Amino acid sequence: MTRRSETKPIRLLLVDDHEVLRIGLRTLFTEAGGFQVIGEAGTVAAAVAEAARLKPQVVLMDVRLPDGSGIDACRTIRADHPDTRVLFLTSFADDDAVLATILAGAAGFLLKEVSSEQLIQAVKTVASGRSILDSAVTQRVLAKVRSVSTPAPHEKRDPLSPQEERVLALVAEGKTNKEIAVLLNLSDKTVGHYLENIFQKLHVTRRAQAAVYFTQQQSKH
Repeated sequence: MTRRSETKPIRLLLVDDHEVLRIGLRTLFTEAGGFQVIGEAGTVAAAVAEAARLKPQVVLMDVRLPDGSGIDACRTIRADHPDTRVLFLTSFADDDAVLATILAGAAGFLLKEVSSEQLIQAVKTVASGRSILDSAVTQRVLAKVRSVSTPAPHEKRDPLSPQEERVLALVAEGKTNKEIAVLLNLSDKTVGHYLENIFQKLHVTRRAQAAVYFTQQQSKH
């Protein structure tokens, strides 16, 4: 007689601000079998609180939430609960967002156009300890990473000012200009000027490239 308890269901927390989507996901995973949807959340604050309370194996989360970024929630959840895996399910294939999710410790990134079967398999893959990323998006991002990871030997970068370092650190966390402005008590326009200077000094053209440069410098320290 085989004991069903040997394969415990994957404990899943759903995070999306659209209730209809959450209902659809709950139905999908409940009917699929092998999953236990233990909770839902519609904001960053609720996601962090529910992850701490329920200790899910996998958090299926949108990037954009009403009170901030799912990337911030991911970073907090992963810092407090390293065993919890975060899989992003989002409508936006923005390269900077993808890179920010990777830097925040996410185990995967999928677009909402994926099929039900692909989504179910992705959650199983992530729960088993592996990572999954939308291949087309990831290839673009990794190409950018490689393009800035090996600068030419003769290429000199001007040092950043302390304030530019602070702005760059927040960019690497996936913050928007508006969020950076609030955190540093600056105007959006001033943050834009700082970013222009940072891009010039680092010889990059995109936030994702600047973020990669920052994380590489941090890893050297």
